[in-house]
Amino acid sequence: MSADNNWNYLTNCKVPEGERLPSGTLRYSAVVEYEGSQFCGWQRQVHCAGVQESVEKALSSVAARPLSVACAGRTDTGVHAWHQVIHFDTSSERAPRNWMLGANANLPASVRLHWVMQMPAQFHARFSAVSRTYRYLILNRPIKPAVMHGGLSWCRHPLSVEPMTEAAQVLIGEQDFSAFRGAGCQSNTPMRNVKSIEIFQQGDIIAIEICANAFLLHMVRNIAGALIEVGRGNQATNWIDKLLAGRDRKKSAATAPAAGLYLIDVDYPKQFALPYRQPPPYLLGAGVTQ
Repeated sequence: MSADNNWNYLTNCKVPEGERLPSGTLRYSAVVEYEGSQFCGWQRQVHCAGVQESVEKALSSVAARPLSVACAGRTDTGVHAWHQVIHFDTSSERAPRNWMLGANANLPASVRLHWVMQMPAQFHARFSAVSRTYRYLILNRPIKPAVMHGGLSWCRHPLSVEPMTEAAQVLIGEQDFSAFRGAGCQSNTPMRNVKSIEIFQQGDIIAIEICANAFLLHMVRNIAGALIEVGRGNQATNWIDKLLAGRDRKKSAATAPAAGLYLIDVDYPKQFALPYRQPPPYLLGAGVTQ
């Protein structure tokens, strides 16, 4: 195995405690923001553009050699990220600022690095993460959006936040989320631990925010679709509980569109000292009314 291939292999694997990267190899982490409308999700694809491909090309240009990156969570086609976390291994030593500015100079306008830091070998963007937080934004008015049409879901029917909030509470805790698992999900288990779920409104935008240890394929969008049915009054608040107990995806609601979904935070143990980026007001990150 060549040195470059060895680094690419290590990037996607967790380095055991007490072991080191190969001599001369450094591990860096970065926070990535992207508008996902023009991408087929995060993962590198053969048939269409993934965000990963753009990031790897930009960083490889700075490194003057090919490199690969690993991420905290693979977002789907059309899904956005305010705070995606990656790491990469390389023998090219650059100052964190140079990695960030150099990569941004080679990235499309819809992708930006906001922070880069050298990390210990034991840090892994995926396996070291304690939790991920997604926020789903719904524009609730009769007319579709023109501004941010690729960044908001839309529901023309009036939604009531109170029953949606009540119904959502049964999702908290570690349990089987088969009823909200997308077809084609490759996870070995449907068990996930939802740490919190909040629903809040500002003007005609309703936000559903879910924090969990990890997520199944389409899990957030499937939950959003079900809560929308409750908010419209088409289903009672105890319907979500029944769906969980039944574990049958076919009996749940349609998957909500990708446009309104944002990965807004990934949490790690304090020892890694990753930054927190407060979501801006346009993502209902401040000044919301509960």
